[in-house]
Amino acid sequence: MVKEEQGFDNRPDNTAFTQQRLPAWQPILSAGIVIPGFVLIGLAFIGIGVALFVTSQSIQVLELDYTGVETNSPCFRCSDPDSKPCTCHLNFTIEELFQGTVFFYYGLSNYFQNYRKYSVSIDDAQLSGDLDNFKTPSDTCEPYEYDSKGKPIVPCGSIANSMFNDTFKLFQVVNGTKKLVPFNGKGIAWWTDYNVKYRNPSISPLKDAFNGTVKPLFWPRPAYELDTSDAANNGFINQDFLVWMRKAALPDFRKLYRRIDEGDYKRGLPAGKYSLQIEYNYPVLSFDGRKKVVFSNVSWMGGKNDFLGIAYLVIGSMCVFMSVVMLIVYAKFKFPEEE
Repeated sequence: MVKEEQGFDNRPDNTAFTQQRLPAWQPILSAGIVIPGFVLIGLAFIGIGVALFVTSQSIQVLELDYTGVETNSPCFRCSDPDSKPCTCHLNFTIEELFQGTVFFYYGLSNYFQNYRKYSVSIDDAQLSGDLDNFKTPSDTCEPYEYDSKGKPIVPCGSIANSMFNDTFKLFQVVNGTKKLVPFNGKGIAWWTDYNVKYRNPSISPLKDAFNGTVKPLFWPRPAYELDTSDAANNGFINQDFLVWMRKAALPDFRKLYRRIDEGDYKRGLPAGKYSLQIEYNYPVLSFDGRKKVVFSNVSWMGGKNDFLGIAYLVIGSMCVFMSVVMLIVYAKFKFPEEE
């Protein structure tokens, strides 16, 4: 009797859910459902693909390589590591209005930011403003943890040490006179990086927080002087620094440098002649890399991306093709009861 009561204790409640008596529906995938379904899905994908591809084709992109490998390149002289500092000028022409906000990027090739030892060479606690890690950086920053005199490097690590440091100025050439095109460098980094992940120490002036530390070996200035024109854009929340610290997944990448959306260029870059002044500092020839600048506008789908539209077109075409194949097979081999 006791055993029977114990058995009843383990029995689930007599409900539709626990006894698996809930009503259920299972579709019967007949030819009359599958074939029209494939056709509708295919046509929908083709429509989306056409819209994406046409939109992508309307996006304007201008790429200019300035590595300086070729002898006829205006930056050939600057590619020599011994000729620093060096300034070169890229002259180019825009045939028609570059409409809307123009995004100005710098691009690097054959640069593996996803290499594991490189990508983990960072001290997150230090970059969040923890002063303890200013004096004793994390071991993950090695070999850019301390300088030759044993002083801690802030910010430490390979990523920070290799920060891109070429600078640019754009001029529109009007009747032989150069007119400066204003760059907007505000808000170019991810919101979460600027407001959450990276923080400056709560010490004023910011320079005092870096007492007893040294700047990264390849930096021309310390972190608290990255932007001499805007005191609020210094330290670990400097926009250019945040953009660089967001690692790229592929060896060929581009990163946002500035936006062109102010003054006479609010509607875009007018057709005409332009000159890009480049302070050539960043070495890439040692690892067979290349450097370029990219001008681009965007649309509702983002930047130029032909692949997305082509992918939708291919999948949609495959669905329509398979529906035709299934229709032929069904018409030839359908079961008698389905006639």
